[in-house]
Parts: sequence; structure tokens; C-alpha cells
Amino acid sequence: MPSAPCTIGLVFGGVSGEHAVSIRSAITVAGALRHGDNAGRYRLSCFYIDLLGHWWPPAVADAVLAQGVPPAAEQLPATPVRAGFQGLPAGSADVEVWFPVLHGPNGEDGTIQGLFSLMQVPFVGSGVLGSAVGMDKLAMKAAFAAAGLPQVPYQGVDAAELEGPGVPLKLLERLEHQLGYPCFIKPANLGSSVGISKAIDRPSLLAGLREAARHDHRLVVEQGVKARELECAVLGKRQLRASVVGEIRFDADWYDYTTKYSEGLSHTLIPAPVAEPVSQRARAMAIEACRAVAAEGLARVDFFYDESSGDLWLNEINTLPGFTSQSMYPMLWEATELPLEGLVHELVQLARESRGDVQVGVQAA
Repeated sequence: MPSAPCTIGLVFGGVSGEHAVSIRSAITVAGALRHGDNAGRYRLSCFYIDLLGHWWPPAVADAVLAQGVPPAAEQLPATPVRAGFQGLPAGSADVEVWFPVLHGPNGEDGTIQGLFSLMQVPFVGSGVLGSAVGMDKLAMKAAFAAAGLPQVPYQGVDAAELEGPGVPLKLLERLEHQLGYPCFIKPANLGSSVGISKAIDRPSLLAGLREAARHDHRLVVEQGVKARELECAVLGKRQLRASVVGEIRFDADWYDYTTKYSEGLSHTLIPAPVAEPVSQRARAMAIEACRAVAAEGLARVDFFYDESSGDLWLNEINTLPGFTSQSMYPMLWEATELPLEGLVHELVQLARESRGDVQVGVQAA
């Protein structure tokens, strides 16, 4: 007798600046879970988290996916007075595996992973630790450094250093001495280039620090390098494997949010036109990066490559990469002979394997 379909709870949206991108990613994942062999394997229930943090049941979630963009407030039923999580909606008790398609804070930073862990229901992607460390750029860089992985020079800054009367001269002098110009200023806990700016002199450095501090009190300032941008996708739990290496090219000064998510402003080369030893080094380093931060399930690892010197530096890891039509993660696996339907199936199966870990933990307690 064939086994009954497994109920997947796909959750998307979220209280994040990447809310709209999450909807686009969820459309792709939902389509793959409802198509081909997956249609018989899985029963899909979708759940939408609005910008206030309220969870909505499948009827509302399916309408948002059909619309393809965030709904206006008047398109939603009456919402709770209080913002934030108010409990799981109808239909959630039947979910056997959660598939979060949430980018940025409150989705890939360990918070929702903690909720799923408390519920003792398997979920796709990294656990609390891997998600939290992978999301916080300062923690991530510290983990990479502890593992001996190469990175461009950087400095951590606390927004408190910008407070008080006058210009924070000592801070600016320290960054100029340690990093020089150009340099890039980033909030530690935002994804998709939100709040990031490039500094070419002291006024733009100060402006960039203040802009990043509007988003997070933990900041990262990185030395600018002239390099190509390579990416590699990783899949697995205890046994990790890496995809072919891809390259992103763009005409903008750097890979900002607009360039990343607007049609025609960037293009990809898969596989990347680099020598095989460089590709092998990137793939091995991608797996090392995942192990350094305890990432599992899925991750996309980004690199800077200086062709003239041969230097390859880790840029960052993304533990819940996008699944839009322009997203590198599914495209890299497609080029590695793992089409989208097979990719999401494998991600679900990896999550289901974790059920044994949960049960062992309960018995041990």
C-alpha cells in the first residue's frame, strides 16, 4: 500500500524588509511541491505571516500567493489588536514538516526555528544555532575566523560609538587606519543588501555608519576589494555536498538590493568561468563555512575572488537563500543536475530525518 502524503506547512511573508521577496520565493517552492511526483508525495498547506507578525491560515495564504504581492491591510480579515505572534492558525496542527520560506529577521535568524523546535516538529533548514550565527554577520565572521577561513579585513562597530555630541573622530580614524577606502558598512542582522552602503571618504563613512545604525546596533565595516563575486550552494545534513560554482555580474558599483531583485540589472554565469582548482577550492570552502556556523539543510555561500592574485575570500553565508526566478540557489542545483522538484523533495526528506534526532532527545531526557 502506498504511504499517505506527508503534510507540509509552507510558511512565508514575515516581519522583515524582505517580505515581498519571501512571497516570490514561496510561489516557486509551492509550485515545485505541487508538481510532478511531489504532488503524490505531499499535501501542501500554506501559512502567511503578515508585516505585523500575525499568522494566517491556508485560505488567506493561498490568496496572497495567487496575488503575488503583499496584501493591503483592507484585504486581510480583521487583525488582532496586538502585533506579533498570537498563536498558530487553523490547520497547523496537521503539519508534519514545516518549510519556512522566510528571509531576513524573524525568519532565518533562529527565532522561528526555535518555535518549531519547541513544537517538536521537523523543519527544513538550519537549527537555532546555525540560523542565528549565519544571520549575524559579526558572529558569522568570528566563526569563520575561528575555523581559519580567509576573509577580507573587517571591523565590528557598536552603534553606541556614534552617540554623543560631535563627530566620533576616534572611530572614524580607527576605521580609516585599519581598513582605508573604499569600505562597505553593513548592519550585522539584515540580509539582501538592506542598509548597506559604500564609503569613499570620511563624510560617506560617517553617513554609512549612521544609516546602518538605523537598522541594527551591531555593524560591520569591511575593506573594499576589487574582486569577482562567486556563489556556491550547499545541501545536506551530516553529509554536505556542494553544487557547481556560479558567478554574478552586474554593472552597478556593487550588488545592492535593487540590482539583486530587478530584472536585467545583473546576470549569472553557471558554471562560473574560473579554473577548476579555484572551483574546487570554493566548493570545499563552502562546506567548511557551513560546518563553522553549524548550518545544515540548505545554504548559499558567497565569495570574493581576486583573479590577479588568486585570493579567494569568504563573503557570507545565507542559511535560507531565495527561490525566486533570479535566485542562485535553485539555479546552481539545476546546473548540478538536481532540478527544482527534486531539490525541494530532498530538502523535505532531510528535515524528516531530523525527526529521529528529536525523538532521541526526548528519550534521553
